[in-house]
Amino acid sequence: MSTPQSPSRAILFKLVSVSAFAAMAALIKAASGRVPPGEAVFFRSAFAIPVILIWLAASRGLATGLKVSNPLGHFWRGFVGTAAMGLGFAGLGLLPLPEVTAIGYAAPLLTVIFAAMFLGEEVRLFRMSAVALGLAGVLIVLSPRLGATDGNETEALGAMVTLMGAVCAALAQVFVRKLVRSETTSAIVFWFSVTSAGLALLTAPFGWVWPDPAEATLLICAGLFGGVGQICLTSAYRHADAGVVAPFDYVSMLFALAIGYLVFAETPSAVMLAGAGLIVGAGVIIIWRERQLGLARARARKAMTPQG
Repeated sequence: MSTPQSPSRAILFKLVSVSAFAAMAALIKAASGRVPPGEAVFFRSAFAIPVILIWLAASRGLATGLKVSNPLGHFWRGFVGTAAMGLGFAGLGLLPLPEVTAIGYAAPLLTVIFAAMFLGEEVRLFRMSAVALGLAGVLIVLSPRLGATDGNETEALGAMVTLMGAVCAALAQVFVRKLVRSETTSAIVFWFSVTSAGLALLTAPFGWVWPDPAEATLLICAGLFGGVGQICLTSAYRHADAGVVAPFDYVSMLFALAIGYLVFAETPSAVMLAGAGLIVGAGVIIIWRERQLGLARARARKAMTPQG
């Protein structure tokens, strides 16, 4: 089932998803002092399901929206996405929120590469150069943590698990891009939440705790925001190529800096800001280039249209 490409609609969906995921990350971080990552994944996934079902009912898609034609594809998308979520949540408990966000920017950059490798999407030299610039920024952000010693090994671990989460997130986005060719958005979102909740339950023997009322509220709200974010994210990739949509992840840095400073009293380092600046700069270059190519294609189509 094909959907007409609409970059502007895809970008709008992406921005809404970024806002929802920023709120979700803040809530998970607030609960991370005592709640293990696997348990946080369960709450995020399980409480996203009611949001999805309400969305389906409101759009009159409840009867048909959960049917699938590629169950194995849904499983692998869920498996990789659950790994990305768990690793990202672990990173939130070990590093400042802006830093986790900056390292996570490796995901949209890697998505551009993986989309070219696995989906055959066209990526020109100019965009690949911008991706390389962005990855250099990621390395700058990582460099102080990877060299951590004298009792700061926890920070190095946080950097590594966050980076691995970004790799898994990029792969998950590629799986989403493949699934939208044959599956409905509602099915992709619903079965991801079901799969990730089920997989998260497997971590229960490894240290789950009974959340107090405050922690339970944080986790439930994280799940609700996660459901909204996942719906919008999947919809974004239905309306445009991954390479077009992915750079808008960079808007989340504004949210992360504000939340980190105001809520968690986290002040970003100059090195982190410099690396994040490179990544954002790469994103701006990619966005500008895509805009120029879109205008050029539009002019070419107009020139080929018979007149009169």
